[in-house]
Amino acid sequence: MGILRIMMPPKFQLLALLAFAVAMVFLENQIQKLEESRGKLELAIARHEVREVEQRHTMDGSRELALDESDDVVVIYNRVPKTASTSFTNIAYDLCGKNKYHVLHINTTKNNPVMSLQDQVRFVRNVTSWREMKPAFYHGHVAFLDFSKFGVKRKPIYINVIRDPIERLVSYYYFLRFGDDYRPGLRRRKQGDKKTFDECVSAGGSDCAPEKLWLQIPFFCGHYSECWNTGSRWALEQAKYNLVNEYLLVGVTEELEDFVMMLEAALPRYFRGATELYRTGKKSHLRKTSEKKPPTKESIAKLQQSDIWKMENEFYEFALEQFQFVRAHAVREKDGELYLLAQNFFYEKIYPKTN
Repeated sequence: MGILRIMMPPKFQLLALLAFAVAMVFLENQIQKLEESRGKLELAIARHEVREVEQRHTMDGSRELALDESDDVVVIYNRVPKTASTSFTNIAYDLCGKNKYHVLHINTTKNNPVMSLQDQVRFVRNVTSWREMKPAFYHGHVAFLDFSKFGVKRKPIYINVIRDPIERLVSYYYFLRFGDDYRPGLRRRKQGDKKTFDECVSAGGSDCAPEKLWLQIPFFCGHYSECWNTGSRWALEQAKYNLVNEYLLVGVTEELEDFVMMLEAALPRYFRGATELYRTGKKSHLRKTSEKKPPTKESIAKLQQSDIWKMENEFYEFALEQFQFVRAHAVREKDGELYLLAQNFFYEKIYPKTN
């Protein structure tokens, strides 16, 4: 390029730069069109798959008008970004054929976790009345939705996983720049930005600001406006309430295998074979963020000074304590291995006596 600059007159240099700029704009437009085409193709394929399933159930006539109780079940995993959610979801995909249930991804526009009121109604109606898809496992980056507000008779079973808030933010920061080993060729939003997380914190950048930590609380808090007011104490308390009262089980990324083991014990209809698959399967640790560098103690300390971190960390510690409490009453450790406890109750003194 330096030789060309010496040999070419200024007028041609300018034309060359303009041609290069036009070429870059053209390439960007082509990439954008390809992305849009890919999105349309994925949507068309998804609709075709749904039609195939519905037709299969209609034609075989094997289902009775009333679903068996064990099949009239829906599990919703409203997954928080960068909490090992893809690793866990892959287990559900691997098991769905063998355990005979459907897996459906909730794909919201621009990954917006808050649904419009009309979409909430549509979603609740789909989940509760879509017989052809039951039993079903729904997953997606969607905030908690209270089904009882819509007058449904049978609510879905919610599960989730959360992560240390700073670890989650660091993972997301590098994911936006370098992607992961799940789809390494996909262009990410911040691709080309080589600034480390520590450099971002030092410079007071927006992508590593304490406000970016505010995610796990609103995901559990739900579709109320106050949930998304950063630093809201009400949102924190509502998230805690929902975790205890609306979720069957909430695990932590750092102890994912234990979460899988307890789900297999509680929901064998879905997760029979999940623990063994997690330990031996190729997909259980598939997704790893590329180029991730651990933050320094100085960066961590700076984030920990914020009230937002204190609240998100309080929620994480609350969830961890609850998870460990449930685990302590479900498993025992022997020789470094965890074992599920056998049934610890029985029935007696049953009256009236039958002859």
